[in-house]
Amino acid sequence: MQSVQILLAEKAESTQFLFGLDQQLVIDAVLLAVNIFILFIILSYLLINPVKELLAKRQEKITNDRESAAKDKKDAAELKKEYDAKIRNIEKEAEIIMADARKAAMKNQDRIIAEAKEEASRIIARANAEIELEKKKAADDIKKEIIQVATAMANKVVAASIDAQTQDALIEETLREIGDDTWLS
Repeated sequence: MQSVQILLAEKAESTQFLFGLDQQLVIDAVLLAVNIFILFIILSYLLINPVKELLAKRQEKITNDRESAAKDKKDAAELKKEYDAKIRNIEKEAEIIMADARKAAMKNQDRIIAEAKEEASRIIARANAEIELEKKKAADDIKKEIIQVATAMANKVVAASIDAQTQDALIEETLREIGDDTWLS
């Protein structure tokens, strides 16, 4: 029997595996594959599920952010519309205020012009009154000069020996020409 074993051993030695695979190597390879599969399942449970959860949360956050951004954009558009409407209202109010200010300015201008006309009228009336007073004063001065001239003439006439009747007649005639108003004022 020994010889059969030796023959088998020689035959086994003479038969070389293509990759050098022997029974122990195959068992080690199978155990390694099983260990890798178990390790994959454990790592899958420990790492892949949390990563999936993290990705799901991230996707949810991105979705929420997109929805929030869309809502914010919609709100911003509404605010812009409101502000545009307010700006239009402000422009209308500004036009109304400007129109009111123009009206007030026109009323003020009319009032100032009326006051100026009244003042001008008063000044003209005062000037006319002063002119009348100056005319009366000038007339009085002329009358006084006429009286002085008449007196001087009367003195000359008296000096020329006019009788009293002629002198009285001349004085009365002169007084009539001058007027009674001069003597009364």
